[in-house]
Amino acid sequence: MAEPVWKRYSRELVIAGVILLFLLPLMAIQPKTYLTLTIAGLAMGMLLFLVSSGLSLIFGLMDVLNFAHGACFAWGAYVGYSVYMALPNWVAADSIPANVAVFGLAILAAIVAVGLLGVLLERVIIRRVYGQHLFQILITFGATIVLEEMIRIVWGPNDEVMPVPLTFQGNWDIMDVIVLRYPIVAIVLGLLVYFSMQFVLKRTRIGTIVRAGVENREMVQAMGHNIFLLFTLVFAAGAGLAAVGGLAMSMFSLGVHPALGAQYLIFAFIVVIIGGLGSITGSLVGALIVGLAYNYVAYLLPPAAVGVNILIMVIILLIRPTGLFAVGK
Repeated sequence: MAEPVWKRYSRELVIAGVILLFLLPLMAIQPKTYLTLTIAGLAMGMLLFLVSSGLSLIFGLMDVLNFAHGACFAWGAYVGYSVYMALPNWVAADSIPANVAVFGLAILAAIVAVGLLGVLLERVIIRRVYGQHLFQILITFGATIVLEEMIRIVWGPNDEVMPVPLTFQGNWDIMDVIVLRYPIVAIVLGLLVYFSMQFVLKRTRIGTIVRAGVENREMVQAMGHNIFLLFTLVFAAGAGLAAVGGLAMSMFSLGVHPALGAQYLIFAFIVVIIGGLGSITGSLVGALIVGLAYNYVAYLLPPAAVGVNILIMVIILLIRPTGLFAVGK
């Protein structure tokens, strides 16, 4: 019996339906406001992609459910916060080179510090529970509690205001449309990370080895490659991506607090479920769907802002149980 057409093209139909759904607010929102909300939604989507891409990378390549990802997100925000506090003159300087330099240093410090934290997590606890999803959930949830308490010990329990480099603040007035500067920075950062990940995974030797190791560990080991070292590096990369997401998102929300990771982890899981577990492209598409839906509904009906994304996730899973994109696409 031939497969129904709607099932064969279910992904395309769902994406078309989502696009139509996102055009509907034009009927209730003025075009200029709609454009402002769209830019903010795209920025939030890119920031959520930075968070969810690491989660998707770790699950897709290593089959590990990492609930400590949210804690890595929060650690990245705090490491970046420390860099900004250590270099206040660069942050407050009315100079694009100085602001870009301190932003780059904050990103680099967050990646290195949280990447090393990811190595520690993988070698000490994750390596013992490969292939055991229930134990992975329990042990990484426990690690989250420990890491959050460590944040309170190192940086204190109180909320802090996240500094933002001066030239990233403010907005542009383009044909009477207010365009905030930092969301544009966030969109560019998200696109750079996406294309970099695609290049490394699909165009480099190490990406080929890692993907082959997922399919057949024994064969890769027989060829002389240390598969566990590669998996440690993948876990560190995933933690580093979470750190970048934490820093970028805290600059977007202008604040940091110890439970920051838990606040956005639910969005990360919604994104990877919508996009398809293990798919980087799926994470990008899912993140944009979540970011845009949240901003439109938060403007029209604020109490339903989070619920609408859960509803979208449920509808997509009813049509495509594996998410919009299969693993590896």
